[in-house]
Amino acid sequence: MKHSKLYRMRKILLFAFSVFVRVYWYKFTKKPPAKWEQLWSKIGRDFRETLFDLEGLLIKIGQLLSIRADLLPNAFIKQIEDLVDHVPPSSWDDMKSVLESEWGAPIEDVLKDVNRVAVASASIGEVFKGTLKNGVEVAIKVQRPSIKEIIDIDFRSLAIIIWFADRFAPVPKGFINFKMLFQEIKRVIEREVDFKHEFDTIIKFKKRFANIGRLHIPQVFEEYSTSSVIVMEWVEGNRVTDIAFLEKNQIDRRELSRRLFRIFIPQWLEAGVFHADPHAGNVLVRADGTLVLLDFGMVGEITKRDAANFQTLLQTILLKNHPKTVEVLIDLGFLTPDADRKAIENLLKEMLAFNINELKEMDPFAIKKELSEIFYSLPVQVPTRFVFLGRSFVTIEGMLHTINPDQELVDVVKPAFLEWLNQSNQKKWKAILEWAIIQPISQFLHPVYELIEAPQRAIEQKQLMKQKELHFSMYENQKKQAFVLTVLGIISIFTGQYLASTFIYNGGLIVGSVSILGYIISSVRQIKWRRQYKR
Repeated sequence: MKHSKLYRMRKILLFAFSVFVRVYWYKFTKKPPAKWEQLWSKIGRDFRETLFDLEGLLIKIGQLLSIRADLLPNAFIKQIEDLVDHVPPSSWDDMKSVLESEWGAPIEDVLKDVNRVAVASASIGEVFKGTLKNGVEVAIKVQRPSIKEIIDIDFRSLAIIIWFADRFAPVPKGFINFKMLFQEIKRVIEREVDFKHEFDTIIKFKKRFANIGRLHIPQVFEEYSTSSVIVMEWVEGNRVTDIAFLEKNQIDRRELSRRLFRIFIPQWLEAGVFHADPHAGNVLVRADGTLVLLDFGMVGEITKRDAANFQTLLQTILLKNHPKTVEVLIDLGFLTPDADRKAIENLLKEMLAFNINELKEMDPFAIKKELSEIFYSLPVQVPTRFVFLGRSFVTIEGMLHTINPDQELVDVVKPAFLEWLNQSNQKKWKAILEWAIIQPISQFLHPVYELIEAPQRAIEQKQLMKQKELHFSMYENQKKQAFVLTVLGIISIFTGQYLASTFIYNGGLIVGSVSILGYIISSVRQIKWRRQYKR
């Protein structure tokens, strides 16, 4: 029943419709912030229940939405932030049929033996442990037989919801680019469903980190891997955050942290793909201290243009070249081309009132946190690839805290950062670092009162900047919705006359009358607001 097309679409659309109704009702009745917090928490719980009821693609969508704190209310995010992509396994006969179909031969011709109980079972595929004919133990990742049909159904449902939200969601125009959000989610999931992408990513990682010692990335077997099956070397190890294991094997935790951070620095700052889901289950450690990276299904990519823009962005921030900073943010996709550049420049001027010497003393995680707070406070929609990048950064930060709870992170990561800087051909990063070190204090030291007052002024300026667009868009949305309801009311009136149905006729008359009245009221309020705003 869960995979029935009609059932899934009805369940998804009814949930989305219920959210719209509840949100509009709360706006109409002007509920206080505490009530809104309760509403979004309840919507989050309902969403979570719907995900686990329908399984399939929706759990993956839930995971992607759980990292969009830049777009969704915190109360909603809290209910889904710990979603685990684990669903009951399919029957062995179904998975066996997929294997034999993809291999074009009986399973016995490829495998010496296989454990029929999945060692991992997620929404898109399952993993089995087996042994090849030559005796090599392998992990076999198999796509669920019905997943592509489910994805097609769910994307159709999601497209309807996005279309409706783009036109009728009670948010300021341009505040959330629903179409871009949908396309990014679709692109991420379609990439993850095609196992050829994961195969190619593993090959790229093996080549990229071939010269890094004490790092193991599983070997993949091309002759047995397809778009629906991927066969790779079976790897044993413990979670890198297993402190008892580290102590038992006398693994130097500080040195382990340095190596872990060294592996991810080039992924974050250089052009290429990066591991977007490096949780403790995907980062293992062996008894000899060797690190193991697993599961390359979810990755992001930094283009050469992105990497150059990152460097330019840091330069413009250090130089306080705010017009150029805005240009870079637009080029990176954080701001739309029609954004109010002057207003954002003024906001940046207030928010970036820092002392360059304080910046030298900050660790990379603190700098990242400050930049994140700036981005989230601006009227931006962070592209998904950068959300993945941020999640990767935060996840590794959490691991380092767990591995070295008593160590300052700057002392742990600084040697790895300097090692990367010296070994890589990153001349621009070196130039930025050297430039920051030699600057005199007086050139960048703002008056104390400016530093104290800047946060409050930034908040006030941000609110003023958004207020105009917020009010105008709200009134425009109300008028648009009233117009649509008026048209539906007129259609209902004619339909009632044609069918000689008093109920339909009267219903259309009521809807049309109320919506016309609503349109007039919204127009009057908008005119009054414009006059007040000008004053």
